[in-house]
Amino acid sequence: MSESTPAASPGEHRTVLLRGGEVHSPADPFATAMVVERGHVAWVGSEGAADAFASGVDEVVDLEGALVTPAFVDAHVHTTATGFALTGLDLSSAASLAEAAELIRSHAAARPEDRILIGHGWDASRWPERRPLTRAELDGLTGGRPLYLTRIDVHSAVVTTALLDLVPGVRDLDGFHDGQRPLTGDAHHAVRAAAFGAVSARQRTEAQRAARARAASLGIGTVHECGGPQISSEEDFTGLLDLARDEPGPRVVGYWADLDVERARALGALGAAGDLFADGSLGSHTACLHEPYADHADATHTGAAHLDAATVALHVVACTEAGLQAGFHAIGDAAVTAVVEGVRAAAEKLGLARIRAARHRVEHVEMLTPETIAAFAELGLTASVQPAFDALWGGEEGMYADRLGAERARTLNPYAALLRAGVPLAFGSDSPVTPLDPWGTVRAAAFHRTSEHRISARAAFTAHTRGGWRAVGRDDAGTLVPGAPADYAVWRTEELVVQAPDDRVARWSTDPRSGTPGLPDLSPGRDLPVCLRTVVHGQTVFVRPNE
Repeated sequence: MSESTPAASPGEHRTVLLRGGEVHSPADPFATAMVVERGHVAWVGSEGAADAFASGVDEVVDLEGALVTPAFVDAHVHTTATGFALTGLDLSSAASLAEAAELIRSHAAARPEDRILIGHGWDASRWPERRPLTRAELDGLTGGRPLYLTRIDVHSAVVTTALLDLVPGVRDLDGFHDGQRPLTGDAHHAVRAAAFGAVSARQRTEAQRAARARAASLGIGTVHECGGPQISSEEDFTGLLDLARDEPGPRVVGYWADLDVERARALGALGAAGDLFADGSLGSHTACLHEPYADHADATHTGAAHLDAATVALHVVACTEAGLQAGFHAIGDAAVTAVVEGVRAAAEKLGLARIRAARHRVEHVEMLTPETIAAFAELGLTASVQPAFDALWGGEEGMYADRLGAERARTLNPYAALLRAGVPLAFGSDSPVTPLDPWGTVRAAAFHRTSEHRISARAAFTAHTRGGWRAVGRDDAGTLVPGAPADYAVWRTEELVVQAPDDRVARWSTDPRSGTPGLPDLSPGRDLPVCLRTVVHGQTVFVRPNE
């Protein structure tokens, strides 16, 4: 890809003609060129018609056959934690307890100046030992320094004794366990607050910049930051929003998970939503279920319920009346039921039309039934979901099957049923739980481990672009048509293919008579597209260096 004039500098809107490629636009399925003016798409069309614009623009970009698509929207991100995972201790690659121990030892030795060590990503369910590191083992690996190390789902953590000593009273809190088991619940939240509270403002900003830079390099133009008093801090949240306003990069839409609606508004959040916990996670045995876990030592264990239907109803009413979005983290079927019952009660009080218009949302929402899917459609709830969860933990021998048994596990993440019911989908990563990886996310939905839950690549792509905009109340974005915000990415990719919505990824076509914009072939084993450039509101925020 080449250009005839320098790229626009930050803050400057230039008129740009892109030509000589493939433009993914419903306005013209055969478009090969696009004009961007004042931060918006001005025109899309054919190569021949582009000649009329060539002399009147500030910049001409020769796409050299590259693909242009709307920029992705990642609808669930923890930005600072993602940055720490990118720049610090990441255990997601550890295949055994011994490998994890060596990574921790090496990181501690390489960072002698850090008063506190922070890491993420261990998953003992994938290790032969099937257990996490004990507190005594961690104390030895870190030389007695404070260490906070979250499980991959971020709903439990192992820590060193030195970190516990910084949190008075933590040993008396719910979720505190002996040194053989991870911390959960209130004890986990307390040590998390202490750990991130010890991080300097400079370290936080560096992590946020690293996360936004990674997102931009992957063609992500917008992230939905999911903060909250049990997740990060007010300083972290407002600092990220300020950074996104002041520096080029992906835009940040902020959600603050707090029952205090006015506090969320004061912090600049779009909603008192995001990870407002109705329950926990399946991996940590804290997602709230109707029936017990299949692999828990206590055969009656059904997880943890943090919000009941009455509390959900009060919150939805308060948010609706305040003009904010409400939203909840709900994974287990009992938690999803509580959220649905609460939102329905709010609709009975305020009227269904007002609830639907508010576009309240539910994060993760993995364990659904036909009844709760129908309720989502009725109440206008957006399902903000993470297809990479299924790719990582689904299947007959995955973590879901361990926790729930194969029969229940096969019901998880039913994207096809949600779409058939008319439930709006918004795709995200929950990074750092799973990595920022938009094309991988689209592939995971199109090739779901349970075949009846698969959706077309086109539907998955829409959920990861336009769906993220719709989830924040914008219907005019996420697609390359005249008048839309000029958020787009340029990709190096192989031949484009067209998939009909009902193909279930079984049959592919390159027939141009379909009149449908093509997408890259995302079949397993194929290389995913490589981002060459990312543009947000007409401003270039990433250009891949010449290779």
